[in-house]
Amino acid sequence: MSVTDSLSTLKRTLYVDGKEYQYYRIKDLETNGYPISSLPHSIKMLLEAAVRHLDGKQITTSHIEQLANWEKTQWEKKEVPFKPARIVFQDFTGIPAIVDLAAMRDAVKRKGGDVSRINPQIPVDLVIDHSMIVDYFGNQESLSDNLKLEYERNLERYRFVRWAQKSFSNFRAVPPSNGIVHQVNLEYLATSIVTKNENGENIVYPDSLVGTDSHTPMINGLGTIGWGVGGIEAEAAMLGQPLYFVIPEVVGIKLSGKLQEGVTATDLALTITNLLRKKGVVGKFVEFFGKGLSSISLTDRATIANMAPEYGATMGYFPVDEVTLDYLELTGRGDNRSLIKAYYEAQGLFRTDDTPNPKFTETLELNLTSIKPTVAGPKRPQDSIELNSMKVEFTRVVTQPVASGGYGLDEAELDKKVELKDGSVISTGSLVLAAITSCTNTSNPSVMVAAGLVAKKALELGLKKPEFVKTSLTPGSRVVTKYLEASGLLKALEEIGFYIDGYGCATCCGNSGSLLESVEEAIKENNLLVASVLSGNRNFEGRVHPLIKANYLSSPPLVVAYALAGSVQVDMYSEPIGSGNNGNLVYLKDIWPTTEEINEVIRSTITKELFKEEYEHIFENEAWSSIESSEGMLFKWDDQSSYIQEAPYFLDEHSTVKTDSDFKNMKALLMLGDSITTDHISPVGQIPVKSPAGIFLTDKGIPVREFNAYGSRRGNHHVMVRGTFANIRIRNKLADGIEGGYTKYLPTGEIMPVYDAAVKYKEENQNLLIIAGKEYGTGSSRDWAAKGTALLGVKVVLAQSFERIHRSNLVGMGVLPLQFNEGENADTLHLDGREDFEIKGLNGEIIPGQKVQVIARKQDQLEQIEFTATVRLDSVVEIEYYQNGGILQTVLENLS
Repeated sequence: MSVTDSLSTLKRTLYVDGKEYQYYRIKDLETNGYPISSLPHSIKMLLEAAVRHLDGKQITTSHIEQLANWEKTQWEKKEVPFKPARIVFQDFTGIPAIVDLAAMRDAVKRKGGDVSRINPQIPVDLVIDHSMIVDYFGNQESLSDNLKLEYERNLERYRFVRWAQKSFSNFRAVPPSNGIVHQVNLEYLATSIVTKNENGENIVYPDSLVGTDSHTPMINGLGTIGWGVGGIEAEAAMLGQPLYFVIPEVVGIKLSGKLQEGVTATDLALTITNLLRKKGVVGKFVEFFGKGLSSISLTDRATIANMAPEYGATMGYFPVDEVTLDYLELTGRGDNRSLIKAYYEAQGLFRTDDTPNPKFTETLELNLTSIKPTVAGPKRPQDSIELNSMKVEFTRVVTQPVASGGYGLDEAELDKKVELKDGSVISTGSLVLAAITSCTNTSNPSVMVAAGLVAKKALELGLKKPEFVKTSLTPGSRVVTKYLEASGLLKALEEIGFYIDGYGCATCCGNSGSLLESVEEAIKENNLLVASVLSGNRNFEGRVHPLIKANYLSSPPLVVAYALAGSVQVDMYSEPIGSGNNGNLVYLKDIWPTTEEINEVIRSTITKELFKEEYEHIFENEAWSSIESSEGMLFKWDDQSSYIQEAPYFLDEHSTVKTDSDFKNMKALLMLGDSITTDHISPVGQIPVKSPAGIFLTDKGIPVREFNAYGSRRGNHHVMVRGTFANIRIRNKLADGIEGGYTKYLPTGEIMPVYDAAVKYKEENQNLLIIAGKEYGTGSSRDWAAKGTALLGVKVVLAQSFERIHRSNLVGMGVLPLQFNEGENADTLHLDGREDFEIKGLNGEIIPGQKVQVIARKQDQLEQIEFTATVRLDSVVEIEYYQNGGILQTVLENLS
């Protein structure tokens, strides 16, 4: 029997609690000889979605055969489609995506089409969590003061979202101050299964999603398929297009043993990040299995899954088991427990300790007993450091060359001290920011309770925080506040200095706010190397705070401990954190809670009712409901708005449809090294006054205090294109050693901001490319990293390797990703970036992964370098997107 014939028999009936459900039983494909039972759970989930969406056009029997025969086809690198059940947005990426949809409606109207066709075709949830900035901290009013300021700064954006709520179907928004997208998703939005009435039948299938934030894989901890995509891809998915990706390899991680006393889920997540970055799992799925899983709580799993982007994987998947069901029960979603278990068992997707292990591409083993307390930094999340080596490692990195990840300073720098106006002293390594932040850890009660207990024990022993340390506490859910209040631990945290400042990503996404004024002055005037410790997932250069060069990731209890110590130049194992009552020295071991102490607080305070009560009104609050907005199918654009402008991608002057002339006489706008992140590329964080974006806002009459962060202005392309490649820590080899967003305008040799050079090149109709090293575009799934690149006039990015999401986003914006051949790069080919480039081989039919010829002519035109490179258009669908100028243009063409 062929697959085509057997598909009609895959639809089966499931009886649960007296009700009848229909589902597609993928196990029955084994009758065709496919090894379904031995497939990784994550591949089975993709297979089920393909079977259910089979239409013979976008999803064919060939796709199903490729997934069912994954053990062989994983090596063929063929593309398969995926249609998720829903989409989640955060506001930095979500609002510009909705702006694009609104602009698409205008474009459809101009073409005489049906505007009402432009609606999300699947459910979309937008959680406004990235706009909260920690301007106020350290007192009872900080929460209300920060929220008031957030609404004042972002009223134009929020009015737009309110219009979208009323205008678009299949669209919901979670207002500011109600939580972080991934924590809200984990605790409420995710349902594990979906039931849907189709033609009178109750169809049941797994919940699945994609999100416009790279940390979407956090939901993999719940056994739900989901990963991060660019806003560009998400918009196409919203409009009914499948997401196409190459069949992934799946690396299995076998867990055994248990975490030792005093070791946290954060320590485990940072250790796994380091392990898998070294292994190399970019573009792959990671799936956890083994008996050690039974000792890992659901929230611990979510902490590990959250950091999939940091270890480079598309997903870090944990199969559904009893731990999953218990968590759904705890969080008020246990009504479908029997149906969830019956469905996953029927599909061969329910894990037990006795379940036969799947077959993976390759397998790694990790004994949980070996995990030790860990931090990561000072510049990358994968650079993990065992806590007992922290002081030594900081000393080393201060003098280590910049090219090797250090700061390249003299040893004398380690003894630099500066007296503040109040008489206190800060020095190299002083901790000026301690932030309990991010969905990664604030979703995990074990580490949040541990933080509260460290604060409580520290107070009892008489410890106090140095005044120069800015502290902030920004949970991802109001449930966190409730259980910290109920246990009395919030009061202890407040007495240390950790007051609730808001419910948002805050420091983790660069919204840390200003430091103490005297501290900022001291850092600037003395070029002091100071530090932060945060419980987030990202610590790339320039992200946390522009004045803090050394940033370390750690568990929340360690954030509290370092805040009390006031420096990262402390050996937490052998040196005291500080002096307490009667001058007694206090060490970390004196204030660190036991596992039983933590579990006792969790047992006595965290209940199902707590979650139900907090999530009952998740889509509303008083401040949000009071916002007035326009109505109608078309948004009323305001030319004077500095936040929301009609996206330019559908206007003729911004057409990016490809022509042969695009690849001749190209000049390099930038020449970059390895590990260029989307934080380096995309506008992120504060807007400097004298930057092109700052000058633009000033010329519009906007005072500096109202600049807001770049992320909040993602709906205005005029601001964002000026902030592209403007990161203060980016190092462009064409800028003659100047750090920051500068480049050389090659015709004259003048050094100027990247945007200014791009404008000059555009006036001359000059084609541009970017040259880069390995791991180009690593980090968050920032659509503006690709949008800004395209609007600057860049036609090609030539790199040694690309991070998955950014490469896809470049294609989605009509920018060609080209990859150097293995073993080659700009240095080996003796390129200095001042050449004139030409690319040959793109004027006919393009084939995924084809080779093209690159010719680089030296400035004197007497010498030229020729080499081949690989076209990183990985599927025929990507080729179509690219040739049409991008995903959105392709969808618009189809709809029109």
